[in-house]
Amino acid sequence: MNFPGIKRLMQGGFFMLAAAAVATAQSKEAEPSAKEPLIEQRLIHISEELRCLVCQNESLASSRAELANDLREEVRLLIRQDKSDDAIKAYLVERYGDFVLYRPEVKPLTWLLWFGPFALLLCGVVGMALYVRQRQAVQKLAQPLSEKERDQVRALLKNGESP
Repeated sequence: MNFPGIKRLMQGGFFMLAAAAVATAQSKEAEPSAKEPLIEQRLIHISEELRCLVCQNESLASSRAELANDLREEVRLLIRQDKSDDAIKAYLVERYGDFVLYRPEVKPLTWLLWFGPFALLLCGVVGMALYVRQRQAVQKLAQPLSEKERDQVRALLKNGESP
């Protein structure tokens, strides 16, 4: 028996495996420089507190993006110029904004970032409390049917008539 569909499927699978192998072989890990271990140690410490501008949810230390490599080189250069950690962070914030920091400082520009989630939670709790209070008030106003009204409802349902 000849199965041309399976043959094509297998060829496609082998092609995908080959492409994945080539992509894996070409990717490279950020390697610390053995020549300057103190600079690399300081770079790792600083870059763990910085956000990758491309990945956004990764630190600069763990990102493999091209821009992250460029930023790490820039930080290395600033470290070699004997800039302090705070001066390096201030330079990057000036250049890229507060977003580059994982923990931006609390200032009027970042209040929404720091306090927004708590304000949103508070609004949700207040809204829920108001809803529950209103619902309880409506339930208190609703009175149960009298025996005469129940008999009328039963009669209507039994006969299938509309009021």
